Amino acid sequence: MPKGEKKKVVVIGVGFGGLQAIKKLSKEEDLEIIAIDKKNHHLFQPLLYQVATAVLSPADIAIPTRSLIGDKKNVTVYLGEVEKIDVQAKKVYFQGHSEDYDYLILAAGAKSGYFGNDHWKKYSIGLKSLKDALAIRTKILTSFEHAELAGDPEIAKKHLNYVIIGGGPTGVELAGSIAELSHEIVRNEFHTIDPALAKITLIEASPRLLAAFAPKLSEFAKIRLEKRGVEVLTGTKVLEIDENGVKIEGRTIASSTVIWAAGVQANSIGASLGVPTDRMGRVMVDEFCNVEGHPEVFVIGDIANYSKGLERPLPGVSPVAMQQGRYVAALIRGDLKSKKRKPFHYRDKGSMATIGRQDAVAQVGNFRLRGFFGWVVWLFIHIFYQVGFKNKISIFITWVWSYMTFRAEARLIQDEVESNSVGSSPPN
Repeated sequence: MPKGEKKKVVVIGVGFGGLQAIKKLSKEEDLEIIAIDKKNHHLFQPLLYQVATAVLSPADIAIPTRSLIGDKKNVTVYLGEVEKIDVQAKKVYFQGHSEDYDYLILAAGAKSGYFGNDHWKKYSIGLKSLKDALAIRTKILTSFEHAELAGDPEIAKKHLNYVIIGGGPTGVELAGSIAELSHEIVRNEFHTIDPALAKITLIEASPRLLAAFAPKLSEFAKIRLEKRGVEVLTGTKVLEIDENGVKIEGRTIASSTVIWAAGVQANSIGASLGVPTDRMGRVMVDEFCNVEGHPEVFVIGDIANYSKGLERPLPGVSPVAMQQGRYVAALIRGDLKSKKRKPFHYRDKGSMATIGRQDAVAQVGNFRLRGFFGWVVWLFIHIFYQVGFKNKISIFITWVWSYMTFRAEARLIQDEVESNSVGSSPPN
């Protein structure tokens, strides 16, 4: 490459994968980097459920993108949503602007997917963003207030019915946290109702919870949730979600608070590449995280289907995205030095999920942890990988305080109460 000529890298999405790529690429003076994201913050998604259940505040798990990479001289940050990618012209279009690129890294993530039942969105809330987490928090907290004013024990019980669909880590963590909030934390703060009457139902279509974990850990999680008062329904398919609640075979579970944690759909911008995608909309990539016929276009993280030489695609989890982000950055830097490309290899660092206070499951290869020791490891790992020193300290202090006092202090309902809304009847 001639001296003084800079290659331009456009990165779409500053999540786990995009952020790692940008940090590595910013060290290369011969690169100009354009970062585009429709949010102005980097989000630590694994702890979204704690915002949803009032343990943490939004600022604890989110940090402004510009404070992370805005001071890097060869990185320009744009707030906007990408509308189109022209891989032939090597252009990205967003917010009425366009950017040429020499390399493109698409790390736009995923959203909640309803397996073709998009009308279910109207009656449920996913958990993929701060907006979703705050919506769930509002629904849960106002449900207690509705019940307190209901004046009828049966109506109050219906207000306190919570249904979570999806028995993966997100569903398990939400179920345990809602049970802890209602059965323990706020129990003595209401006098007309007993929040411990809250009924939490966790529905999973497959035969067991936490399908990616060893069967013994799955069974442990189920038993621990049931001890916390959660009704766990495995091997149960959702037939319908409507204004009355959730329909399964043989009955309808009445609920006005339905949380969807059962599936994801890749960001639709991947389709504009004009290359093959899977049924979840994920872009098919080769062993270098490239799309077919375009060695300058990389797709990583939740929006990518990486399955080369594997029995199944790599999961949509943060370690995959982070490793792919670092790999792609190293590969681009190697291109500048005419180095031969080497295929991506994922190093599985294990999986973990927390069930509640002093309870979690974790596995790394054949190594298994559960209960208190699994919970301690879970705490340490989530603090370690949290972005930003301030956020690490804030979360640590909040967790210590919550553990010592059994309180959740982020119980703020940001929306004003509408006339005649509190105490109104829930679905029949």
